[in-house]
Amino acid sequence: MKKRIFRNWGLKLASILLACILWLLVTKLGDPQDRRVFLNIPVTLVNTELLDSQNKFYEVLDNTDKVRVSIRGPKSVVEDLKQSDIIAEADVSKLTDINTIAINFSILNTDTNMDSIEIDGSPEVVKLNVEDKVHEWIRVQHRTIGEPAEGYMVGSTSVDQTMIEVTGPVSSVEKIKSAIVEIDVTGAASNLSANVEATFYDQEGNILELPNVTKSVSYIRMSVEVLAVKTVPVELNIMGNPANGYLRTGLVTCDPATVTIAGTPAVLAEVKKITIPEEMLDISGAEGNVVNTINIRPYLPDYVRLADSSFDGRIKATVYIEPKMEKTLFIPYESIDVVGLSEELLIEEPETAPAYELRVSGLEAAVASLDQNAIRGTADIAAWMRERRMEELEPGIYQIPVTFSLPDNITMESQVYMQITIIETEDL
Repeated sequence: MKKRIFRNWGLKLASILLACILWLLVTKLGDPQDRRVFLNIPVTLVNTELLDSQNKFYEVLDNTDKVRVSIRGPKSVVEDLKQSDIIAEADVSKLTDINTIAINFSILNTDTNMDSIEIDGSPEVVKLNVEDKVHEWIRVQHRTIGEPAEGYMVGSTSVDQTMIEVTGPVSSVEKIKSAIVEIDVTGAASNLSANVEATFYDQEGNILELPNVTKSVSYIRMSVEVLAVKTVPVELNIMGNPANGYLRTGLVTCDPATVTIAGTPAVLAEVKKITIPEEMLDISGAEGNVVNTINIRPYLPDYVRLADSSFDGRIKATVYIEPKMEKTLFIPYESIDVVGLSEELLIEEPETAPAYELRVSGLEAAVASLDQNAIRGTADIAAWMRERRMEELEPGIYQIPVTFSLPDNITMESQVYMQITIIETEDL
């Protein structure tokens, strides 16, 4: 029996080899090998909660969560594959010290023995940037852009939320120096309100684009008050008199002389000026210019404010005061007119026409400009009699007061009397 088995063993071995070769040829010819390439296969990260539990933030670098996959296997299997059949996964629990994760590939929906399929992926690992996740509260600033309509200004601005919480990787959050919301007020003539998104800025004022940072709220309500403006004068009132020997020059200055105010159009229509009460500018006993700095804010009408934010509301009021100057004038007899004498009486002309001494006072410039030859006086006999309740005037010598036509800024310092001799007409 043993001899039979090993008889012609070479031929038998050749037959077995030939049979295997024929089987392989049949297999290959019936279902040959094929190769396909799939692009942009997404890589699914699994066990990401491990990083979340450590309060870590991660992001994929270099687009390594999209891979190119090459599959080689039986044509009957490969040609029926769809992109959705290819599974690429990276297990976060296997994160390396250099923040990479190997990608594992598998195929769904096939009964083919996986040992007959070759899968190559590129890249082979997912690269991550892993940082601490931080939460920080950022103060919200608000501002307007553009200019409102002519004759209007921006009053107050407000937001319904002054702080927002941001969450993200520490490298991104630490770049944020401010969060700003803004409304365009160009051409506005009434109040504005809108929901606006906060924009992040860095230390240099550059806008930050931080897609990996989230905000506690997406939009903030911002309101803008738009007011009408108007320029009105400041009216000064003065109390008291300077010290003896001093006079007001009549010049009063206010710096600034006008102020710009803001309010609703209806309120501003009633405002013509800003009046400063006299007690704020008391010149009693002054021996020189009186200069007061006055805050006009308390004297603004209700619902009116100053329009210029750079103006602190203080004005400089100056009342100019100079020493009183005196001068003695000599008024000739011919420059005085006698009036109010009854027809039965006459004035006896003096043998020598006197000149009358008149002392006057006023500001230096006004006194210096006086021309005594241009000044005329009046001796009113009728008025003098009325003051004394005299009905008739007997002939005789009388001292009649003289009034002079002087400029308003000149004061008489002495009373001048004219000696008049009255006679009856029948005595002539």
